[in-house]
Amino acid sequence: MTVHPDLTAEQAYIDRAYECLEDARTTASRLKGMVEVGVGGTEQARFEREVIFDTVAHRLTQLHLGDAALCFGRIDRDPDEGGETFYIGRLAVSDDQQEPLVIDWRAPVAEPFYRATGRQAMGLARRRHFATRGRQVLGIEDELFGEHALDLGEGAGLQGHGALIAALETARSGRLGDIVATIQGEQDEIIRAPLPGVLVVQGGPGTGKTVVALHRAAYLLYTHRFPLEDQGVLVVGPNRIFLAYIEQVLPSLGEAGVELAVLADLIDPVSVRGRDHEDVARLKGDEVMIKVLAKAVRDRKRPLRSALRIGHGLQHLVLTVDDSEWIVREARRRYHTHNAGRRYVEREVARVLADSSRTPLDPTELWRQIRRHPDVFAALESMWPVLTPAQLLHDLYGSKPLLHMAAGRLVPTQRMDLLHRPRGETVDQVVWTQDDVPLLDEARALLGPKPRRRRGDEHDDEIRTYGHIVVDEAQDLSPMQLRMLTRRSLNGSMTVVGDIAQSTGAWAHADWNEILALLPDRREARREELTVGYRIPEPNMALAAKVLAHAAPDLAPPRSVRQGGRPPRITAVAPGSTLASTVVDAVRAELAIVGTGNVAVICPGSLVTMCAEALTAAGVEHGVATERGLSHQVTVVPVGIVKGLELDATVVVDPAGILDEEAQGTRALYVALTRATKHLSVVHAGPLPDVFDPPMPEPSGRLPGF
Repeated sequence: MTVHPDLTAEQAYIDRAYECLEDARTTASRLKGMVEVGVGGTEQARFEREVIFDTVAHRLTQLHLGDAALCFGRIDRDPDEGGETFYIGRLAVSDDQQEPLVIDWRAPVAEPFYRATGRQAMGLARRRHFATRGRQVLGIEDELFGEHALDLGEGAGLQGHGALIAALETARSGRLGDIVATIQGEQDEIIRAPLPGVLVVQGGPGTGKTVVALHRAAYLLYTHRFPLEDQGVLVVGPNRIFLAYIEQVLPSLGEAGVELAVLADLIDPVSVRGRDHEDVARLKGDEVMIKVLAKAVRDRKRPLRSALRIGHGLQHLVLTVDDSEWIVREARRRYHTHNAGRRYVEREVARVLADSSRTPLDPTELWRQIRRHPDVFAALESMWPVLTPAQLLHDLYGSKPLLHMAAGRLVPTQRMDLLHRPRGETVDQVVWTQDDVPLLDEARALLGPKPRRRRGDEHDDEIRTYGHIVVDEAQDLSPMQLRMLTRRSLNGSMTVVGDIAQSTGAWAHADWNEILALLPDRREARREELTVGYRIPEPNMALAAKVLAHAAPDLAPPRSVRQGGRPPRITAVAPGSTLASTVVDAVRAELAIVGTGNVAVICPGSLVTMCAEALTAAGVEHGVATERGLSHQVTVVPVGIVKGLELDATVVVDPAGILDEEAQGTRALYVALTRATKHLSVVHAGPLPDVFDPPMPEPSGRLPGF
């Protein structure tokens, strides 16, 4: 193999950059030791030391690369444009004279590294890509522009074709890696899009929409460090397996301060597990629940049914029904959140009771004496109880009369009864579902925080908001879930990514217009579409495209970069054999091919136990995704949670079962068929479903609104 003539010189340059990086780390470590926060000095001095300490600690985090390459490319500007040379890397590195050695990939000067094309050279004469392993430069790939441009042949239109293909062929580790060295033009345009407003990114399987969204978060933090570092950046994923899968991307880009969360992390701590049946999930996700919950809260603000009479000395103090009705009416008028009105109700009850005395009484002193009286407490709990979101929903779900009152004419009685479930002994023992989360959040917005008992009490008084929110797999979010995210947007700045063709939940949306109608609208939303598939080989995509034509006829499959590869293997269970043994054989066959790569067995939820037991009986070491994520080389993954993951090889089990069990069966099957970066096998016991036959007419190739 021919060695590039500049390899030695480039290795020396990168070695020098690493030396300067180590010097920067040493300097930062020394500064950290000088500002260790102690107990001495004034409060101002301690505060200043804490600020410096946090700044230095953050810088040390940024300077830690682990095994990731520091520098992955270089651009040479045309002599007519100044002829300068810039090395592009994960973070900026300067020498001891503060001369830049490596430019941060997010800097404006680095933009041509990702955007320049033969037609739009952006002032470049050459773009160079480094193939590296740690600090070692293994190879160099050059692209020339202008009068020195060459016919790039295969891969024309893709920058760094060789580096890109090498990255795509790398075995998967069970964690999503960054693509900072191989970002393509259409991806970079999205990453560097302006901050304000909502940006919607539609992308089919393998187009890199998730990793593009994460790189966009890193880019925005770099470009808009103030104010985003203080306002916060939130990344919301569909489940914890997905979060574990993506959690290393942002730290590898030098941004460890971004908050990764599922929706359940954004509410008060409660036990959340599992999902509701589809019809229950549809109701809980419906916007009608906004009015239902508002009515449920209003129903808890009610006048007394009979007068309150309490003894005080030689007399009785009285709160009449009319008095209680007036107090409740005034509190409703004055306070927007329920719990905020409790203190007013208490003061007015004390005032009315004091006024009913034959001798003058101070309401404040009277309240101090009677506030723990059982009859007074019972009256207050009847008129205006202090409630947590969990208490409100626990009471509501546990009482059909309360459900029917809250629903009124909004929801038919029979449908509202779907929410009924027996009350637990205590609310703390209740296990909520993922579909309850947005309702708990809506209740929190209606109720507000509990009143403070004394000064100094710590309360999370307000819902946390963020300067920018990234939402992945947004196509599955219900209106109530989208409302929950909108509530957390400080200024309407969001990046929303997904694929309508992979919309498989109870709230599968037909187009992005439905979703955008429920997101912040301070600015007109921008829409981008990723059209090139980098992850999935063309033979695998061709099979999946047949299912896509049934699942989403208006959408064409991504154009695959990787044209070669083994055609998918479709295996029927042989006479005298079983589905379990056929699955084991398919897994062993894929393991023999992928080497150290990983293999997923994707199956209907009802077959997870069968597949796991078959692998155990055959002595194949494996894990189950719902228990251990993707920590094993072989993992059994129910099709309902496989979305967003990528594996070297996949064995899709019982496609007919996937069609039958999943609410959006054809879309779920499409998701299952598009997870493999290399090899795809399909195992079926009965006839192969007819969705594998392409229908007519051909897809139009565009989504409504794009």
